[in-house]
Amino acid sequence: MKKSLLDYTLRIRLPIVLFVAIAASVATYFISRAERDGVGYAPVQPIAFSHKLHAGTMRIDCKYCHTGVTSSPNAMVPPASTCMNCHNVARKNKPEIIKLTKFYQDSAAIPWKRVHKVPDYAYFNHSAHVNKGIDCANCHGKVENMDVVQQVSEFTMAACLNCHRNATTQLANVPNIKNGPTNCSACHR
Repeated sequence: MKKSLLDYTLRIRLPIVLFVAIAASVATYFISRAERDGVGYAPVQPIAFSHKLHAGTMRIDCKYCHTGVTSSPNAMVPPASTCMNCHNVARKNKPEIIKLTKFYQDSAAIPWKRVHKVPDYAYFNHSAHVNKGIDCANCHGKVENMDVVQQVSEFTMAACLNCHRNATTQLANVPNIKNGPTNCSACHR
């Protein structure tokens, strides 16, 4: 009896358990990956918004719109009300501003398509990086030169570890910068 139960377990149960474990790992990997294809990803947004105009030409600081960047793990995508601080008056008759105004009047969130995203299984805190003096462009590129924002850096474990291990050389312009943590629990919580 014992031999047949062991034989049954090895022949039937073990392959099923292994299959389920591998299938779950593969599914988690693809479901939780960073958005789309990574570098070069530039989705069409519901409202054409130019960072080149706002952050570049007009020199609006990233922190004005992305209010959580210094105090939260998330940078925060601005609500329509933030945009309307200026667009209640400025360029009201432009087609994209008319769309924006409609979202605002309907108290509806603008369905922006996320461009930059670390995988769901990794923890990232914007404020920890920004408050150390690390410039947004180090990860997001020169968005002030982009009419359409695109992902310019990989958001992979290798890319993050490379920066954490070499911060003192890669970010030498940041005063008092130290290498970041490289232990697993720093990002995988």
